[in-house]
Amino acid sequence: MRLLHTSDWHLGQHFFTQSRLKEHQLFIDWLCDTVVSQSVDAIIVAGDVFDTGSPPSYARELYNQFVVRMHKLDCQVVILAGNHDSVAVLQESQQLLAYLNTSVITNASDDYDQQLVELRDNNGELGAVVCAVPFLRPRDVISQNQGISAQQRQLDLSQAISAHYLSLYQHAAERRDKHNPSAPIIGTGHLTTLGVSQSESVRDIYIGTLEGFASTEFPPFDYLALGHIHRPQRVSKNSNFRYSGSPIPLSFDEATTQKSVVIIDCNEQCQTTLHDIPVFRPLISLSGDLTEIESSINALEDSTLTTWLSISVSSVEQYSDLQAKIYAMLEPLNADVLRIQRQISSSTADSEVIEHSLDELLPLDVFERKLNQQLADDMTDVHKQRIERVTKQFNDILNQVETSQQDDPTSNIAADAPKQGTNK
Repeated sequence: MRLLHTSDWHLGQHFFTQSRLKEHQLFIDWLCDTVVSQSVDAIIVAGDVFDTGSPPSYARELYNQFVVRMHKLDCQVVILAGNHDSVAVLQESQQLLAYLNTSVITNASDDYDQQLVELRDNNGELGAVVCAVPFLRPRDVISQNQGISAQQRQLDLSQAISAHYLSLYQHAAERRDKHNPSAPIIGTGHLTTLGVSQSESVRDIYIGTLEGFASTEFPPFDYLALGHIHRPQRVSKNSNFRYSGSPIPLSFDEATTQKSVVIIDCNEQCQTTLHDIPVFRPLISLSGDLTEIESSINALEDSTLTTWLSISVSSVEQYSDLQAKIYAMLEPLNADVLRIQRQISSSTADSEVIEHSLDELLPLDVFERKLNQQLADDMTDVHKQRIERVTKQFNDILNQVETSQQDDPTSNIAADAPKQGTNK
């Protein structure tokens, strides 16, 4: 049988306040056409279907539309919850979608049958068994251990994740051997593996205090469909352990990456092929002085959807009408500027000073910069010590909030707050 692996759709995302509805609709249309043209039997969506835990109504409509269209095409669907997805939201329609041949897996548990999905081939025979593992939270795989070191807690958590995957794999192998010993076992996951290449739209997620999971700890799946990292890539040297990447660029630094889905042919062995996704809307970064920027703008090609630009202007002058000048250059084009940055050369310092946009800064960065604006050069040591205490208290509170939100699947503050860039 033939499978298709995709992930990180982020339906409902707002990119610098702009909706991605048109791009997502075009992607789903393209995906439906691909299912037909490539004779795909089943689709695995490895997490982050939605961008927030409370997706707007049009995002839910796209989601439901996708499932209905796949059912009409007789294509099975397996959907895994990601760190951006609300367990409660996905569970609302879970039982209903099961009647449309769509399995929605929201959380891990000791009931392994709830995480095993059987995919059927055209003859109704077992074609593959999916170990459907969504985004894991510490309480899903381990009880809280009090009074142990952070290092030991990380080790225990890593071992618990490994044990969960191994037990699930063994149950899948038992089920497969009863019905079709040649059927492949497919694994899934929504997490960070060690050594992957991230982009600025990927927010670091931690399973408890675990920063990344070693790919060597996964069982010997015939194919492993991973989500969370937006750049398509294989894991380690295993060509069958892959991140599919997001279908559209979710930050400007992803714009030059060719987006794709993975098509998996399950015969005696799983063979993978990357199937390129067309660019539905150009995201382009331009940099240089105003003359160079104007030249780059004049060289832009027209597109169906409005081109979105990020412009970084280098100049020794501080233009009060910089935005107006740039928009005048764009007037005849189907393009819009979402971000303008100034790179101002300082005559009093050897290094270049860059004014960052607010969306690029961490909450602690904003807090510290605001403090620095209020400081005087002759501040006393007492004042400086007070500032250090206040900064530490702010950072402690921020860490507590992020930790509590990661541990609470019904809350979206930490999952939705941008770490860097525009998403996650």
